[in-house]
Amino acid sequence: GDTFSALTSVARALAPERRLLGLLRRYLRGEEARLRDLTRFYDKVLSLHEDSTTPVANPLLAFTLIKRLQSDWRNVVHSLEASENIRALKDGYEKVEQDLPAFEDLEGAARALMRLQDVYMLNVKGLARGVFQRVTGSAITDLYSPKRLFSLTGDDCFQVGKVAYDMGDYYHAIPWLEEAVSLFRGSYGEWKTEDEASLEDALDHLAFAYFQAGNVSCALSLSREFLLYSPDNKRMARNVLKYERLLAESPNHVVAEAVIQRPNIPHLQTRDTYEGLCQTLGSQPTLYQIPSLYCSYETNSNAYLLLQPIRKEVIHLEPYIALYHDFVSDSEAQKIRELAEPWLQRSVVASGEKQLQVEYRISKSAWLKDTVDPKLVALNHRIAALTGLDVRPPYAEYLQVVNYGIGGHYEPHFDHATSPSSPLYRMKSGNRVATFMIYLSSVEAGGATAFIYANLSVPVVRNAALFWWNLHRSGEGDSDTLHAGCPVLVGDKWVANKWIHEYGQEFRRPCSSSPED
Repeated sequence: GDTFSALTSVARALAPERRLLGLLRRYLRGEEARLRDLTRFYDKVLSLHEDSTTPVANPLLAFTLIKRLQSDWRNVVHSLEASENIRALKDGYEKVEQDLPAFEDLEGAARALMRLQDVYMLNVKGLARGVFQRVTGSAITDLYSPKRLFSLTGDDCFQVGKVAYDMGDYYHAIPWLEEAVSLFRGSYGEWKTEDEASLEDALDHLAFAYFQAGNVSCALSLSREFLLYSPDNKRMARNVLKYERLLAESPNHVVAEAVIQRPNIPHLQTRDTYEGLCQTLGSQPTLYQIPSLYCSYETNSNAYLLLQPIRKEVIHLEPYIALYHDFVSDSEAQKIRELAEPWLQRSVVASGEKQLQVEYRISKSAWLKDTVDPKLVALNHRIAALTGLDVRPPYAEYLQVVNYGIGGHYEPHFDHATSPSSPLYRMKSGNRVATFMIYLSSVEAGGATAFIYANLSVPVVRNAALFWWNLHRSGEGDSDTLHAGCPVLVGDKWVANKWIHEYGQEFRRPCSSSPED
């Protein structure tokens, strides 16, 4: 299942749910009609019993009494109408089932919530209430205020916590299971058809998570509470005895608060800087601090742009990064999204000579040939005019269109190849010398492009394009271009990447032996 990895795929999941709603509506109407008929029968018989003057001596009444008891009640009790109604609902569900998200999608969506929780320091209690709040000490910051609050149920929180629990990730499991327990306690005794879990399930998992995290005292307290609801559970009774014995043998466990470490991410050594840039907008100097950062109308001395120069904003010098505002129109951005959508596949990353799907890149992407549509031809002419580079194949790759998923992100990486065995060299046109990235949509929150060593991040600017050089003029990779796509907090993020290679640019961007150039 990879529904979770692109928001356009998530949106498509609305269609099967609408079909399921139609099936449930028909089922409810059938059940309502059945219950109305049962109520009619009940009222008819009850009225006969409530009439104290009803003489059983009346042969007609005597006959109907015997008939009811011999025949009518049997027909009522063994009626097939209820089973026919539910059978129709089940048959309809089975037809829709192949179009539904898989369990892997549920896991992916749960991990996305944990990612957002981490990167944006979101409070789990707030998320459960539908509020996106960053909590640092006593300070609470609203990162996004939805027009309509949508809160999570105890079962929702349990499922997120269980995904973490099953991975042995008790850092994330505990707060989500804590919230599940709290919500289940508040609604104890209420039965919801759609729920998979219960208060007992949440207490069971939370108790063991605390035990695994080293907090035996909490594990014991929760296990005892579990036994109040399910006193005959022998496994939990044994756990209580074990926890009591451990505490008796080591009394300091009673007061010890286990410090649960966030899971380490071996491939991400710049996590704190990356997440800090995602939370803020980095340290972008103002014009007064660095006068060489400027805005202008750019033509690049190209006749193609003379009548319609593009607004350029230089936002960093080393590495050189420029933002071109309104590089595409709304209609162009929409057309590119429409052309790409049918071809979207889970995004991959280069790993040696292979390309792999990884957790640190959550999106889907598609490659569009320049000849697919006249708008793409015009787009390439505009990129070439603005950059002065040759963007024709094989000197540049086809346009890659990317749609990010739930909490979609791409952790710090280089666009250029850092290994001689990289698949990028299969084009036989050298390394990626430059990146031209177009924002094809806006987002409500999150999704910035963070440059780790340059210590800045660029928010998503609808229809704008971001340009930077990946290589020095010597051909060496510029390590300062390490960058990341921050997780999308709220919104549907689309970008288009045009990667331009070294070959074909020899006279457009001449080489230099100086490593500083």
